[in-house]
Amino acid sequence: MKLLLLPPRPAVPPPCYAPRRRTRRRASPSMASLSTHHYPLAERPLRYAVLGAGFAGLSVAWHLLRHSPEKLHLRIDIYDESGIGGGASGIAGGLLHPYSPKVKLLWRGAECWKECLKLLNIAERVVDKRNSNSQNVELEWNLDESIIRRRGILRPAMDAKHLGILTNNAQNCLPFCKIESIDKDAAEALVPNIKVPFNSVFHMPEAVNIHPLCYLQALFLACQDLVEEMSTSSFGGKELYMHKKSIDRLSDFEGEYDAVIVCLGAKADLLPELSGRLPLRTCRGVIAHLQLPDNVGETYPDHSPSILSDAWLAVQGPRDILVGSTWEWKSRNYSSGVSAEEASTALKQLLPKASAIYPKIKDWSFVGAKAGIRAMPPLTSFGSLPILGRIDDLVVGNHSCKYWFFGGLGARGLLYHGLLGKLVAQAVLFNDETLLPVELTSWKR
Repeated sequence: MKLLLLPPRPAVPPPCYAPRRRTRRRASPSMASLSTHHYPLAERPLRYAVLGAGFAGLSVAWHLLRHSPEKLHLRIDIYDESGIGGGASGIAGGLLHPYSPKVKLLWRGAECWKECLKLLNIAERVVDKRNSNSQNVELEWNLDESIIRRRGILRPAMDAKHLGILTNNAQNCLPFCKIESIDKDAAEALVPNIKVPFNSVFHMPEAVNIHPLCYLQALFLACQDLVEEMSTSSFGGKELYMHKKSIDRLSDFEGEYDAVIVCLGAKADLLPELSGRLPLRTCRGVIAHLQLPDNVGETYPDHSPSILSDAWLAVQGPRDILVGSTWEWKSRNYSSGVSAEEASTALKQLLPKASAIYPKIKDWSFVGAKAGIRAMPPLTSFGSLPILGRIDDLVVGNHSCKYWFFGGLGARGLLYHGLLGKLVAQAVLFNDETLLPVELTSWKR
């Protein structure tokens, strides 16, 4: 992807400016109040740094642009040494639905589902727009490919107790993301040769499987398009820059930015100010890439959904499947590369679980593997939830800059990133931490 050229950095940082603080506590501002909120005009742009270009960082960047007042001159700098989707977000399996493995509706699942679908629609519109434009930008993937690779997910029950739990939870499903209980015959009509241990499979027809890297790159293009649109139609103007460079410490941003939002996932612990001070655990996951050999004629049907079980099968095409994921707790291996030994170990863990549901996977050939480090959040009474909030007290010094954290997305980053990115953006724009859900800021207490 082409990166925008950066203007020269001023020798002396201009005086810092922060939006006026709100004195009244509000649970959640309306879009109207955000769009009409009056910011005093500054002599320079209001400058925000977003650290990380994965699900969290790009969602925050989009919503900062989308919900900032038209007359506000805003500059956003995104920093990520690996580029767009270069971390764990870009290699995720891409299975999207609002339920736990036991098909229980997750925390604020309805809102998360709707906000995520909004961003997916925005990204898909960008792809459609670029496809219709004869002067396409240079991208890292083929624009003819679809962001949404497959619709529908099957969740089989593995034993009698599991069947009872799934049956009870499925009754509380969302009307716009249904969970249907189907029998063995119906399941085999959807996925030929699937194994159904208890004559019952739970089908989520509205769930989707996406290509995460395609989506993230398209979302960045959407941010660029929004900047262009707002800069030509508004008085203030917007700016967006992508910096493919490493971040050594948060204090390096002091005096240059009005706010810094840390969205680095597990790599946040590598910053000296945050190391060992966040309630997160690291977990490395390996995903195996399998393809069906050319001499095998029976492919995975185009209409067939992906499968979510002890191992998940994210179907990319008739002869292309991702199988995941392993769980290596407390890993400090941040490399996306997978050695032959690590790949062999992962296959020994994943293939028996996958073949227990889809025996035909034994006919598929291993063609590669990828890995990423997830930042797993603490367990609360609401489940394992991401952590958000102001972290000024963790960065030593008298701050003219405000520091924020958005992390701990764990294995559900794709579901949570839309809603939480919007909430974080609102909190930053208003400079008001009370706009964030208390469930996600309680870790600070």
